Amino acid sequence: MPNDKEILGALSKIIDPDFNRDIVSLGFVQNLKINGGDVSFDIALTTPACPVKDEFQKQAETLVKGLSGVKNVSIKMTTLARKTAAGAQGAASTLKDVKSIIAVSSCKGGVGKSTMAAHLALELARRGFKVGLVDTDIHGPSVPALFDMHNVEIFANKNRHFIPVEFQNLKMMSFGFLLGESPAVMRGPMVTQYVNQILHGTAWGELDYLFIDMPPGTGDIQLTITQTVALSGAVIVTTRQTLSLVDVARGILMFEKVNVPILGIIENMSYFLCNNCDKKHYIFGGSEEQSLKDKFGLDILAEIPLLPQFTAKIEDTFANEFIMTAVDNTMRALGKSSILQKQIPEIKFDATYTFFKWPDGEEVKVKNRDLRLSCRCALCVNEMTGELILKEDHVAENIMPTACMPLGNYAIGINWNDNHTSGIYPYPTIRKLAEK
Repeated sequence: MPNDKEILGALSKIIDPDFNRDIVSLGFVQNLKINGGDVSFDIALTTPACPVKDEFQKQAETLVKGLSGVKNVSIKMTTLARKTAAGAQGAASTLKDVKSIIAVSSCKGGVGKSTMAAHLALELARRGFKVGLVDTDIHGPSVPALFDMHNVEIFANKNRHFIPVEFQNLKMMSFGFLLGESPAVMRGPMVTQYVNQILHGTAWGELDYLFIDMPPGTGDIQLTITQTVALSGAVIVTTRQTLSLVDVARGILMFEKVNVPILGIIENMSYFLCNNCDKKHYIFGGSEEQSLKDKFGLDILAEIPLLPQFTAKIEDTFANEFIMTAVDNTMRALGKSSILQKQIPEIKFDATYTFFKWPDGEEVKVKNRDLRLSCRCALCVNEMTGELILKEDHVAENIMPTACMPLGNYAIGINWNDNHTSGIYPYPTIRKLAEK
C-alpha cells in the first residue's frame, strides 16, 4: 500500500513551467487520501482556464498509477482560493461570486481594445467557462455595435439588479443597452454612479472570469473602477503607433499606482500578410526582431495581425489561433501574478548615479545620463524608423531623477529634472547599462 511520502514524491516530478517549481512545493496538491489501493487528491491550479490543466492531470495520473500498490487514482482539478472580486462594495456587490476580474485597457481609443476584450471573453466562454463582459465606456459604448444589439430591452430581477444579455453563453452588460442610440450627456459624478451601477448592480451570478472593457484615458472613471473593484489584473491593448504608445506608458503608471498587476500587452493590428508573400508588413513600424517588451519590459501576450474577422460585427464564436494564444498567455500571466511576489529593488539616486538593490542582494548602479539616453518611449524614439529623436547634446550633464517608481517585477518609471516623465526602463536594460 502506498503512503503519502511516496505519492507526493511522485507528484513532485511535475514541474509548473511558469514557476519552474514542482506542484507539491507550490501547494497545488491538496486533500490527499489513501484507502488501500485507491488514491484521491485535488490539484488546485492558479486559475480555472490554466493552459496546462489537462497536461498536469494526465501526468499526475500516470505517475501515481506507476507506484506499487496503487489500483485506482481519482484526481479533482480545482483552483486556489482567491480574495473576493467585490472590492470596496463588499457583500452589497453582485461581483461577490466572480472569481477573477480582468481589465482590458488601452488609454487611447481606436486601437481595437473593445474588439479584443470581446474576443478574449468569447474564447473562454467557447471553452466552457462562465464568463462575463461589461462595457464601462459611458460616452462611447462599443458592445452594442460589436454584437449588433441596438434595440435590447433590459430587465431587472426582484432585487432590482440588471439581468445581463447573453450571447453564446457570454453574459454582457453595457450602458449602451440602457441608453440606446442617444448620446450620454452627463458630468463626472453621474458617470461614476452609472459605472458603479452596471458593475455592482448587474446579476452576474457565479463567474469564472469577468472582463471589463475600460473606457479610454486615465481619469476619474478609470480610478473609480480600480478603487471599487478588486481587479485580478489588467491587459493593455495597443498598436505601435506613436500616440498609442505614449498612452500605454500612462496606463502602465496608472495601474501600478493603484497596485493592479499588469498581465501583459496585446499588440493589435501588429502587421499584415499580403496575398503574394508570407512576409509580415509592420504598418506602424518596427520589425519581427523588435518587440514592445524591449520598450516596456512587459510580456507580449499576442501580436494580432490585421484580419477581416476583427473588422466585422460578431455574429458567432469562432476559433482563432491568435486569440487562442492571447487567452492562453493571459491565463498563464494571471496565474503567475496570483503567486509570485514582487521583487522590487530599493532605488536611490544622487547627482551622478542611480543605484538599485534587489531583495536577493544584487546591486547595480547606472549613470543618470546613460539611463536618460536609454529611454525608448515614443517621445524619444521614432517608432516608424527606429531613429533616436533624443540626441545626446539635448541631455544635460547634470540630468538626474526627481522621482523613481518601481513597476512590478519588470521596470521602473522615472521623472527627470528636464520634465520628462513618460519613460519606462525595463530591468534588463538597466542591468546592461550597468555593465558598460
